[in-house]
Amino acid sequence: MSIIIYNISIQLLATIYRIVAVVNAKANLFVSGRKGIFKKIAAHYPTPISNVVWVHCASLGEFEQGRPIIEAIKKQFPQAKILLTFFSPSGYENQKSYKEADAVFYLPWDTKKNAQQFVDITKPVLAIFIKYEFWYHYSEALKTKSVPLLSVSCILRPDQAIFKSYGTIFRKTLHNFDHFFVQNIETLELLKTIGITGTLSGDTRFDRVDQLTKLSDGIEIVEKFKNNTKLLVAGSCWKEDIEVLSPFIYDNHAQLKFIVAPHELSEQSVRLIEESISVKSVRYSQAGINVHEFDVLIIDNVGLLSRIYRYGEFAFIGGGFRTGLHNILEAACYGVPIFFGNKSYDKFKEAQDLIMRGGAFEVSDYTDLKQKYESLNNHPENFLLACEVTRAYVEENIGATKKILAYCSKILSAK
Repeated sequence: MSIIIYNISIQLLATIYRIVAVVNAKANLFVSGRKGIFKKIAAHYPTPISNVVWVHCASLGEFEQGRPIIEAIKKQFPQAKILLTFFSPSGYENQKSYKEADAVFYLPWDTKKNAQQFVDITKPVLAIFIKYEFWYHYSEALKTKSVPLLSVSCILRPDQAIFKSYGTIFRKTLHNFDHFFVQNIETLELLKTIGITGTLSGDTRFDRVDQLTKLSDGIEIVEKFKNNTKLLVAGSCWKEDIEVLSPFIYDNHAQLKFIVAPHELSEQSVRLIEESISVKSVRYSQAGINVHEFDVLIIDNVGLLSRIYRYGEFAFIGGGFRTGLHNILEAACYGVPIFFGNKSYDKFKEAQDLIMRGGAFEVSDYTDLKQKYESLNNHPENFLLACEVTRAYVEENIGATKKILAYCSKILSAK
């Protein structure tokens, strides 16, 4: 019965996306990207290809967790052919040209027919699903073909359907996995309650952000804009974040510069920032030799934000006032104090850890942000402690990729 309900749910969700696609650009990408998907896949795999390693990510954030593993596998096993799939347009549209992957596709809907066809065409020797990706029919198809399936950077919570009386289908899905590499002890304990063991490896995002700190190429426009002044970098900002940042920017622009990046790169998002702030601003794409004369630099392109955090003395990460906080580790690796909204961060272990250690600060509104900023800016000892905490936290958690690669190597070396 649970499988029947699951199948109906998948079909219903697919129908909803097709309806919404008429009026929503992101849903349109979601639907159109899957049109003729098996023809595209078959065209890329006209004859059987050996050494295919399938890595699946839900979206762009999970890709950042899978990326260190992909690059480690390619370095040790150059003959490996990486098949990268995404569920969401935000992942696929940003990484469809990712050079370390031999093929990048949207994941077809999780039906029995789709899963069997996908596995039959691509013939992976190893499958790696990132974080929350637990698809019943795909896991069944891989198990039937005796393809090892790993879950990496997995993190679970007791309130998830997996651990409820109605979660039979999800528990069956997890039992189809060959091994779990998890982020914390709590996840290990939860897996034990359903008869599954795993390895405490940590989060591969720490390895990824540590890689970023080693990139030596600078960003000339940002360097000219900063012009040796203090800087706050606000990344992945939504409307609610801008509402808090706007008065803060106005009050502090005389002694602090700001770089602001919207969550979604669109003309509407950029204009929202421009219209919300009342100090001199310029878009990155329009910045010239006089960029240092502006108070706010608005990032209107993709791929720079993770490198821009290195220039800041402070960081503000968006999403905390909405449904979920964005990646704070991209800023933490540079050893800066981090601010974010106080409504949606509790599911993120790194946010809780850094708050407890004194490196990150949740804020409720403009007044709260102002007070917590001043407690750091006016007291150098507090600022230096926060900087030390954030960088040390990243350094302590590096190494997940190495543990996962050691497991993968045993499988790939035997092929």
